[in-house]
Amino acid sequence: MPALEAPKRMPLLLLSTLLLLGGRLCLPPCSALAAAATARRVLVAGAGGQTGQHVFRKLLAEPAGQYVPVGIVRSEASRDELLGSTSGGVVVPPESVVVCDIANANPSFLDDLMRDADAIVICTSAKPSPTGEIDEATGRPKFGFPTAILNLIDAAKRGGVGHVVLCGSMGGTNPNHPLNGLGKVRNADGTSSGGDILKWKRRSEVYLIDSGCPYTIVHPGGLLNEPGNERELCVGVDDVVPGTTNNSIPREDVANVMIAALEDERFRGRSFDLVSKTVGDGVVTRDYAALIESLAGKNCDYSLGEAA
Repeated sequence: MPALEAPKRMPLLLLSTLLLLGGRLCLPPCSALAAAATARRVLVAGAGGQTGQHVFRKLLAEPAGQYVPVGIVRSEASRDELLGSTSGGVVVPPESVVVCDIANANPSFLDDLMRDADAIVICTSAKPSPTGEIDEATGRPKFGFPTAILNLIDAAKRGGVGHVVLCGSMGGTNPNHPLNGLGKVRNADGTSSGGDILKWKRRSEVYLIDSGCPYTIVHPGGLLNEPGNERELCVGVDDVVPGTTNNSIPREDVANVMIAALEDERFRGRSFDLVSKTVGDGVVTRDYAALIESLAGKNCDYSLGEAA
């Protein structure tokens, strides 16, 4: 099956509401079309991943007329898996999923994808991309900026997308964090290559902030595949979160906060850490406005730690 073309606004808004009867297209009531015309078109990059899928399905489950979510997945296999699952009781319409290898996509394709998009939620990996060059000293491939995220941010800026919500990770203030050691190789000459995932994520975040795009950056703690909506959430900055010693959070709760960021202006221009208390400890978070207000205006300090 060939990769789908980037959808334009009108097909996405109408395709799911047009009924083909006896060879004729029958339009739904005008009220339904009016609701669709005011819905916010939100792209979800990494919709086939565990956290991105939570975001995508939750947007699909919102009342009609609120969102037109477009899930972006890297491969046909990911698309088929997404369409074949009814996780959370949500059926994914085929026309709402686009196949795109973002790291290698033609800029014009991404521009079409961004056209008329109100926001994009980025849940893709920040792994460094191969540059195509070989390090003469080590004989190993050189790696550079995580191209997928760079391409999305650049396209969002060109398209004037109103809001970019990026999922990062806690740990960015600590260059020696264990996650930075994953995939790192010690070379014979004493240098190292690979790894540094948190440093690359931090560089991606700085790139987004410097782009001028309206943004929200969420740094979740350790991600749990456990139900959301059962815990009190806590926020902080610079890897310090008051109110709990727990450093993990269910993916579903991360998705809830990212969607709240789409709906509340107070989340714009913010970069913060996010964890949860354990189940039964505290009061389950329902008021996301109060959650972001609890930061009292603080944001993460990117002069701390290291960016790749």
